[in-house]
Amino acid sequence: MKDRTEFVASGFGGQGVVRLGQIVGETGVKQGLRVTMLKSHGTEMRGGYVRSQVVLSKELIDSPMCETPDYFIALSGAAYEKFKDTVPEYGIIVYDPAFVDKIDEHLKCTQKAFPAKELSVKNFNNALFANTLLLGVIAKLVDILDKDAAIESMLSIIPKYHDKNRKAFEIGYDYMDQK
Repeated sequence: MKDRTEFVASGFGGQGVVRLGQIVGETGVKQGLRVTMLKSHGTEMRGGYVRSQVVLSKELIDSPMCETPDYFIALSGAAYEKFKDTVPEYGIIVYDPAFVDKIDEHLKCTQKAFPAKELSVKNFNNALFANTLLLGVIAKLVDILDKDAAIESMLSIIPKYHDKNRKAFEIGYDYMDQK
């Protein structure tokens, strides 16, 4: 493991961006890692700009800011445009094509489309589980996160729909094996 792993998620209010950050952070804590999390959002209750950033490390964390995120989850075109250039060559961008329709082909990092909203509607007849599907993807991609710790954290932070959230997590986790 490198000194620190940086994770950024950004999109609109109501998409579960902050909750994703909380669960990633809680997973790190359960694994004995040092964790920081920052969140920012617009003044709107729903639909405004939202970002969460998490740093995971075995060592002391000198700054909670994510300047070169190893992993970036883009849930809006505006978020993608704002943060795409911060992802280093070795980093990974995961974006939902339902919200991000223009991709910069010149980036040197890896870019993966993940149809979270579409899969949520298809499997649960509701877009509510898109962020849990993404959590499964994150648990698969972020090499320092333990799958069981991520599920345990998810179930402790999200108080409802445990069976559906567990199923959504598994769908997202398994999806990365197919791609």
